[in-house]
Amino acid sequence: MESIFAPRQLLRLVGRLAVCASFACAASAFADSLDERNELIHHFVTDFNANPLVADCAAHGSFVASTSTAFDHVEFPPDSFDPSHYTIEPWNDSFDEHKQRIKVDNVVTVEGQGVSKNGEHDVTTLKFRCGYVGSQMLAFGWNDPVPPLRAQSRSTARTTTSKHSAKTKSAGKAKSATKSTAKSSKKTTTKKKH
Repeated sequence: MESIFAPRQLLRLVGRLAVCASFACAASAFADSLDERNELIHHFVTDFNANPLVADCAAHGSFVASTSTAFDHVEFPPDSFDPSHYTIEPWNDSFDEHKQRIKVDNVVTVEGQGVSKNGEHDVTTLKFRCGYVGSQMLAFGWNDPVPPLRAQSRSTARTTTSKHSAKTKSAGKAKSATKSTAKSSKKTTTKKKH
């Protein structure tokens, strides 16, 4: 019996170690990106005299845009942190009317320049919008020129489902019309025999 349990225990141990290792890698990557973000915030505040909330919003926007399929990175010229180029608006309402209906106290808007991944020096003006309660960011949005894939696949799935449903309904109506015609002709035939 012990020979059966030993391999199972070994497999469980290996599985647990693999899970721990993946968590450690994820935690390390998260810590690295958090360090990079904090360094960027420090750079904006120290070198550009940026307001800490604006610097935080810009750093978050830089990270999010770098995950886009369209942009290699985002550049923030020094004038991005000039009060004429950003806003901190008292809000005290929902961040937006969509998925981020969370109530925030302030909405920060800052602009950056998205540098294209296509190797050319194409630059796109990006607007980052962040919702805060105190100094904590609770909501984020930006003018991403590439719509999220999930939204596209959902709308495609809905369209496909709608078309399929319409075809199924019309096919069902045709079948029921054929059945009712067949029933009525059987009744007529049956009546004539009597």
